[in-house]
Amino acid sequence: MNRHISKTAVLGDGAWGTSLALVLLWNKHDVTLWGPFKENIDAINATGDNQFLKGVKLPKELCAEADIAKAVADADLLVLASPSQYMRKTLNALKPHFRKEQHRLVDIAKGIETGSLKRMSEICEEILGESHYAALSGPSHAEEVSRKVPTAVVIASKEIELAVELQNLFMNEFFRVYTSDDLTGVELGGALKNVYAIATGMIDGMGLGDNPKAALMTRAIAEMSRLGVMLGGRAQTFSGLSGVGDLIVTCMSRHSRNRYVGEELGKGRGIDEIIRSMGMVVAEGVKTSESMCQLARKIGVETPVANTIYDIIYHGKSPKDAVLELMTRKAKHETE
Repeated sequence: MNRHISKTAVLGDGAWGTSLALVLLWNKHDVTLWGPFKENIDAINATGDNQFLKGVKLPKELCAEADIAKAVADADLLVLASPSQYMRKTLNALKPHFRKEQHRLVDIAKGIETGSLKRMSEICEEILGESHYAALSGPSHAEEVSRKVPTAVVIASKEIELAVELQNLFMNEFFRVYTSDDLTGVELGGALKNVYAIATGMIDGMGLGDNPKAALMTRAIAEMSRLGVMLGGRAQTFSGLSGVGDLIVTCMSRHSRNRYVGEELGKGRGIDEIIRSMGMVVAEGVKTSESMCQLARKIGVETPVANTIYDIIYHGKSPKDAVLELMTRKAKHETE
C-alpha cells in the first residue's frame, strides 16, 4: 500500500458523499462523483445542481460519472457513500473493477444491513475480500460541511497508517479529522445513534419538553456502549465523536432525517406515510432499529429504548404507550 493517493472516486451522489467530494476538491484533490441515477449525474455536470444536496452549486471541477468502471479506473481511493441498505448492491457493481493493490476504501455509510446484521466493513470483506479499509464517522451533517461550517470527525482503520494517510487527505481548517484503530466501535456508534435520534424527535413531536430528551440521550449512550462492547468495540469509543458526538448532532439538529421521522411519529403520522413523503431521502435509523434489536437479542444485551422504537415503527405501538412503558419499567441501578 505504498501508492500515493492522487485521485478519488466517491461512490454515491447523495448529500454526504457530495459534501465529502467538495472537501477533497477544496483540498486540491482530483475527485470523480459516481451515482446510479443518470439524470442526476447529467444535471450535476450540466448545471452544478444535485437534487440530493439542494441549495449548493457544485463547481465545474467536480466531474460526475454514471459508469462505475470509468469512475474507479484511475482512482486510488474509493469513498463508499451509498446508504447502508444499498451498500451490497454498490459493492457488487464495483467488484469486477476493484483492485486491492490499487484501491483504498473509506466507508461513510452509517447502518447495519437488515437480514445479515452485518456492518459495512463485514459486507465489504464478504464481497471484495481483504482490503485496505477505513470508516469515517462523527457529527457531520452534509448541509453544514458543504458550507464549510467547522466540523470534526474520526477515521478508523485496523491499519493505523491508512487512517493517518486519510486524515492528512481530508483535513483542513474547517474539517478536523482524528484517527482511531477501533473500527468496530466507530462503525457501530455511527449506525446505532440513528435509532435514538428517532426517539428524540418523537419526544419533540409529542411536545414533552427537554427533561425526557436528556434522559433518553443519556440512556442511549448506555445502550450503545453495552451492545458495542459485546460486539467487539471499545467503551471509550462511544464517548467520542462517533458515539456521543454523532448522537448529539443527530438527535438535536434540524438537518437530521432520523429526528424528522421521530417527530412525525410523535405527531401521530404512520411510518409508511412518513417514508413516502421523504421521497428518495433515506433515514437510516428506520432499518437499523430492526437490525439493532435483532443483534441485541442474539447476544443477550438489553436495549429497552431501541426495542421501544422498533415496536413503534414495525408494530404500530403508540408513542404515548411507549413512553409510559419505559417510565414504569422495573427499577434499576443506573449502570444496568
